[in-house]
Formats: sequence, structure tokens, C-alpha cells
Amino acid sequence: METLDLRDQKVQQGIQGLKDYQAFPGIQAIKVQNADYGEQGSPGLMGLPGSRGAPGFIGLSGASGPKGFRGPVGPKGENGRVLPCQSFSQPPMGPRGEPGLPGPPGVQGLQGETGPSGAKGNKGDVGVGGPAGLCGPPGPDGEQGLPGQLGERGAVGAKGEPGPTGEPGLPGPRTLLNYGFMLVRHSQTKQIPSCPMNMRVLWVGYSLLYLEGQEKAHTQDLGQAGSCMPVFSTMPFSSCNMGTCSYASRNDKSYWLSTTAAIPSIPVGGAAIADHISRCVVCEAPSSPIAVHSQMSNQPECPPSWRSLWTGYSFLMHTGAGDEGGGQSLTSSGSCLTDFRAQPFVECQGPRGTCHYFANIYSFWLTRVESQEASSNSSASTLTQAWQQRDNIGKCNVCMR
Repeated sequence: METLDLRDQKVQQGIQGLKDYQAFPGIQAIKVQNADYGEQGSPGLMGLPGSRGAPGFIGLSGASGPKGFRGPVGPKGENGRVLPCQSFSQPPMGPRGEPGLPGPPGVQGLQGETGPSGAKGNKGDVGVGGPAGLCGPPGPDGEQGLPGQLGERGAVGAKGEPGPTGEPGLPGPRTLLNYGFMLVRHSQTKQIPSCPMNMRVLWVGYSLLYLEGQEKAHTQDLGQAGSCMPVFSTMPFSSCNMGTCSYASRNDKSYWLSTTAAIPSIPVGGAAIADHISRCVVCEAPSSPIAVHSQMSNQPECPPSWRSLWTGYSFLMHTGAGDEGGGQSLTSSGSCLTDFRAQPFVECQGPRGTCHYFANIYSFWLTRVESQEASSNSSASTLTQAWQQRDNIGKCNVCMR
């Protein structure tokens, strides 16, 4: 219970009632001036419930209770949703770093097994052209080309001038008369030549040029029958002295006209020799033949009343090993060979039984002289092409009356 002091103040509020009791409003105080304190009044009636007080302070946490029992398994949840995620591109590669310092040499490893052969590589680029090689020997003459196609018939030409008198005709049928003259023809090939103008064949053989024994040469005239040996041998003779004869025991040689076969790089022997030896034929002729040389690029003509047997190139002489060799009489038919070659013969060695084109073999031919002035102003020259050599050699004609 509160005591009201009514001095010098105006009482505007009643006495607060006790809790849980209904209070009645008090009597409004009368303002008294200069009044003395009265006696203490009796307690008033219980006041009305007051307004709700402010929240109290948070209390202290209580102790943890005991762990509860395990609950039952809940139902299966729904499938989760797949949320779209943002894709990121690979970031660009950074700049190349500086080369690192070289590491120390490693320990030498064991030798590995031989690996399999690699695949065939691609064809390489064309290499740079090398320097020009040395001049090789002249190649063999090419074969005769096929005849060309028949051309269209031309217009009829004007009547020409009368031609010169023709050569005498072929001889008539052969009679029992024996002429007694012999003609030798060399083919310079593996083929056996035929006798001209249907002359009678006496024998065929191999073209012997000359023999060398004890470093001495014995030449055969290619226009005589002795140059056509019926049998070929690398050593067709033996040497005899003091009651004994030796065969193929000395450094003796034989030389034969060769063919157009390619020049081998090594000596040939056995059956392969036959590809390099020229064949020949000996014929019975009505008269003795002669050779006519022009020393020009054109073929010479036979004398009047003489007929031509064959034309060729003017073969003069030859040398082999050392300073030995021989030559042909320019009146003999053997001085007119049907084909030109820088090496027209081959050397055969008896002890070895082989034949080869050695570098010390030389042939000599009449050259072409176009004018008298050119013959006195000759200059040195070297001809390497086959057509140049052939064009520089004089031509010849074998004639018979």
C-alpha cells in the first residue's frame, strides 16, 4: 500500500491495487495548498490488472536429454532434377616456355634387339645432275629399220633424158668350165654371207686377220682364201723346235674380224666367243676382183665393163699387242670392208682360251679428202661420235670384169 503525499502536488492517479484483486478507482484528490500531512489512510481496493510486462532475460540452456529410439525408414524420395550447367570451353594454351637447361647425360643403355625392316620409303626427289662422264666406246650399229609405208602414187612426170648405159647383166648359166679364180667375202656378222652373182660356194668359215707368234706377226690378206678358216680356234697353230712341238704354252695370239655384238667388259670364253667372230665364204669367180677407193664421201664407180660386187669402207692396216701388225693391199677386195667400226677385230689368247677387245688394238682407215687444198691444210682432231667417224672414212667399191 502506498502513502499519498498530497502536499504541493496534484494527485492524478489512484493507488495501485493488489495483484489478482479487482480494484476500484480511488477518490480524486483535492488540491490543497499549504496543507499538512494527514494521517495515513486505510488501504485502498485492489487495482485493475496492469499491462503485460517486458520479456524476461533468456534462461540458461538445460542439460541434453537422452538419445531417442531409431525411427522407421522413410519412404523413397522422388528422383532429383538434373539442373543445366554452364559449359566452359578449354582455355587457350599459354605461351611456350623458355627451353630448359640440358640435363646430365644418362647412363648408357643396353644394346637393343635388331628391329624389323622399315617400310619402303617414298621415291626421292630427282637429284642434281652430276658431271658429264667420260666418253664411252662407240656403240654397235643399230639394226636396219623397217620399210616405210607405201606412199601415194604421184602425178605422171615429164619424160626424162636418156640414162647412161647400164652395167652388164648377170652371167648366164654356169657351164662345166672351171674359172680358177677365188673370191672371199666377209660378213662382219654371225651370219654366213652368200656368194655374189650366183657364184659357186667352195667353203665357209671364220674371218682370220693375222697371227702372232714369238712376238712376230703374220698377216692374212682378207681378199685371199687363206683368211677364211673352216674351223675357229683361239690358238690355231703350235710352235715346234728341236724335235718337240708346244701348243698354247707361249704368249701367242690370234686376231679375227669381229661382229656387231656389244663390246664386253671382261674377256669372253667358251661358246660366247662365237658371238664375236665374223663369218666368211670362199667363192669361185670368173675373174679376179679389184678394189677401187674414192677417198671421198661418195661411192666410187667401177671401170667401164666392170660390175660392182659390193661397196664399203677403205680398210688400210692394223696393229695389236706391241708394235706388230699388218695391212691390206689397196687393190685387194680385203681392203674394202662392208661395215666400219673403230675396233673391227678381236684379240684371242691361246693359253687362256679367251677373246677380248683390248685398248692396245688399233685400226687404220683411208680418210675422206674432198679437195687438193684440204689435203695440204689438215689439222688435228678427235672424233668420238660413231656417225662422225663413219662420215670421215673414205668409200670403196669391189669390182669384177
